[in-house]
Amino acid sequence: MADSMNEETKLMLRKAFAMFDEEKTGFIEATQLGGILKDLGQTVDPDELKNTIMDMDVEGKALSENKVTFELFVNIVGVFLQDEDDEAMAEELREAFRLYDKEGNGYITTQTLREIMKELDNKLTEDDLDGIIDEVDEDGSGTVDFDEFMEMMTGE
Repeated sequence: MADSMNEETKLMLRKAFAMFDEEKTGFIEATQLGGILKDLGQTVDPDELKNTIMDMDVEGKALSENKVTFELFVNIVGVFLQDEDDEAMAEELREAFRLYDKEGNGYITTQTLREIMKELDNKLTEDDLDGIIDEVDEDGSGTVDFDEFMEMMTGE
């Protein structure tokens, strides 16, 4: 998880960790994680947090000894930050889709998708565009719904 974070996020997390590791032991209390996440703007269900801690804590010290290392802290917090990033991305894509679905039908035509793709990357050839359209419009309906659009844009 830490490998996929940008340096700015890692620095923010290091500062947050240091604020709670007042005695510079290299550990913070697991019971402080909910408060730290709240300070970082995350609303977290206590049970979800506990399950995440159990999933990430291979040594089992977080809950048994109430100790969390910086590395474990980054992995736990990263799960919740990643979820927020994914939600923000989905919302941005939903908004973009709405802009092109002018009639509010819940789909866009493959021709509209072709135009969007040309705008995003003017180096795409007609063959490239045909390939993308064929892959996204699996049923050949000539339309793309939001789920297909989301899958194409995120690769998931």
